[in-house]
Amino acid sequence: MTPLLFTLIVAGGSYAAGLLGSLVGVGGGIIVVPLLTLCLGVDIHHAIAASIIAVIATSSGAASSYVRSHVSNMRLAMLLEISTAAGALSGAYFAGLLSPRFLYILFGTMLVYTAWSMYKRSGHTAGTFPHDPLADKLKLHGTYYDPSAKKEVEYRVSRVKVGFSLSYLAGVVSGLLGVGGGIIKVPVMNLLMGVPLKGSTATSNFMIGVTAATGAAVYFARGDIQPFIAAPVAIGVIFGAKTGARIMGHLKSNVIRVIFVTVVIVTAVQMLWKGFK
Repeated sequence: MTPLLFTLIVAGGSYAAGLLGSLVGVGGGIIVVPLLTLCLGVDIHHAIAASIIAVIATSSGAASSYVRSHVSNMRLAMLLEISTAAGALSGAYFAGLLSPRFLYILFGTMLVYTAWSMYKRSGHTAGTFPHDPLADKLKLHGTYYDPSAKKEVEYRVSRVKVGFSLSYLAGVVSGLLGVGGGIIKVPVMNLLMGVPLKGSTATSNFMIGVTAATGAAVYFARGDIQPFIAAPVAIGVIFGAKTGARIMGHLKSNVIRVIFVTVVIVTAVQMLWKGFK
């Protein structure tokens, strides 16, 4: 494969990754890593490092749109990011010590669990979430206008302590696998904390860039970031993320959920096959 063809394939695939990543709040890493490793034969450590760059680009491309439309919950994002950033440092450090086979299997297993959780709890409603005095005290509740439903959506955040604790795990996942932590934070905010799916994905998009930047420093110092790979990834992802941010407001939450679960399942199967092979 010529360098030009390689660059075009990476940029095109990264555009799709950025679009899907911004729609479901996962940063595009769950597309970029399989694309580079399974389709192009890139070493998984270099692929994860490039994916970290992709996550930063996704956040840069999509977060501004979500912040302007007030879909992102800024207070909640800043609280959870404290824990997530600490986890990202831990994950990035341990990533260099683990074998590629283990990373593939870990990546795939985690994605299977994420897809199952989102599918099983698709009927979860806001009325089932307990009242949380801490969320009241920190003023974490939110509201935003949903163009697809043509109405104002108001929600109350719940289980703040649980969300804060699990955000550390999301950070570890981000640093370890280069996926931004969104595949953990979106289900946590949506299924446990009572944040609507659109609010969860938008808030996740705001956070994942900060989380990824924390882990990127470790990958850069270790020499895992290859400019020839990371540059087309970043360019493709940032344009895809801008497209996804424009589309998201007009999609119904159930459509976004189906996209999320489908993308995660396909990726999980690919990564588990690679790991066990």
